[in-house]
Amino acid sequence: MTNFQYPRAEKLKKNTEISLLFDKGKWRTSGNLRIIILKDKPDLPVESARFGVSVSKRYFKRAVHRNRIKRLLRECYRLNKDLFKHAFGEKTMAMLFWVSPQMPPKFQDVEEQFIKLCQLQKK
Repeated sequence: MTNFQYPRAEKLKKNTEISLLFDKGKWRTSGNLRIIILKDKPDLPVESARFGVSVSKRYFKRAVHRNRIKRLLRECYRLNKDLFKHAFGEKTMAMLFWVSPQMPPKFQDVEEQFIKLCQLQKK
């Protein structure tokens, strides 16, 4: 049975981890989604899987809209965690961004872009 949880231990929150991710991570883009990934390496070990989401104030001035998109992004990760871990690895730090001024019409559109992003990585 698959694990559809997004526990506190998996959330990327520490400033040190986020700054390390921005310094050493690799960027990938698919549609309106951008992700920055830092995989586990011998010279740069990652203890456990960490995942975070972010939406820019530049695109969405109202917090209500930013929070809605963040909920959609977290839900995409939660439901497709197995696909994500298969594409990027078990010990990976990642942060997902929405980079469009348009509000996503449906959850399925966001999920489709997330799946495409994971499949691009596998190739």
